[in-house]
Amino acid sequence: MKVTKTKLEGALVFEPKVFGDARGFFMETWNYQRYKEAGLDVKFVQSNLSKSAKGVLRGLHFQNPNPQGKLVQILTGEVYDVAVDIRLGSPTFGQWHGELLSGDNNKQFYIPEGFAHGFCVLSETAIFSYMCTHVYDPKSDYSILWDDPELNIDWPINEPLLSDKDKQAPTLSSLKTTSLPKY
Repeated sequence: MKVTKTKLEGALVFEPKVFGDARGFFMETWNYQRYKEAGLDVKFVQSNLSKSAKGVLRGLHFQNPNPQGKLVQILTGEVYDVAVDIRLGSPTFGQWHGELLSGDNNKQFYIPEGFAHGFCVLSETAIFSYMCTHVYDPKSDYSILWDDPELNIDWPINEPLLSDKDKQAPTLSSLKTTSLPKY
């Protein structure tokens, strides 16, 4: 398995080995021991699956308290996936990393606890799979405006389809510091 570190501490890109032939393919999507040896020593407690249409942008979402680390992967389709370091005191606070994930490249992106996360769908549809280190807690759920000018994320989409929650999300700098995780 190939592992690539990003400029954001703890945010990792995994490229699992894929064994394929004319019949199809097989790949291991999670093996605690193998991923621990590769630098990811976490316990996942919830697994989610979503399907979205082209142009949908979900995010930027995070939980505090009870932050969720997420190992994300696309089963079918293609998305541009983004992690933003929002940990107060972090040397990379406010910086982001984007990764193209698809059912063809089989990449996995680990977004650590304390990061905001979002993605936009580039294909006709995308099936998005992710495992989380904490269960979803609606009382801890926050959003940051997807096109926050201070974050300056280079999204490959200009007019996304957004939920009402994401349309009304505040900028990072307008959130109370008590809402943000600490480094």
